[in-house]
Amino acid sequence: QVQLVESGGGLVQPGGSLRLSCAASVSIFNINAMGWYRQAPGKQREWVASITDIGLTNYADDVKGRFTISRGNAKNPVYLQMNNLKPEDTAVYYCKVVTRPYDYWGQGTQVTVSS
Repeated sequence: QVQLVESGGGLVQPGGSLRLSCAASVSIFNINAMGWYRQAPGKQREWVASITDIGLTNYADDVKGRFTISRGNAKNPVYLQMNNLKPEDTAVYYCKVVTRPYDYWGQGTQVTVSS
């Protein structure tokens, strides 16, 4: 059984930066894609960024130019660098690893952007 654990969240002022990490309890191979999602209080979970097994990236319009998703390795498969954070970025952030045939999700890490 694979467990994913996000880390790197916390409280930051507007304009600040955070780097989120996603660690796997066991090595994950045959990864098709990875992504980051977030869920703010009272709202649905939304897609933030994704990266394919060959490194192609896509971003939600709201974070494009501010966030960068990157690949790691089998034990730490994906990262999210967040710059110029805004209050509307406040949410619980989740990493996702897509394999065949299973998808894996982390438990989430809280990001709060406030002055």
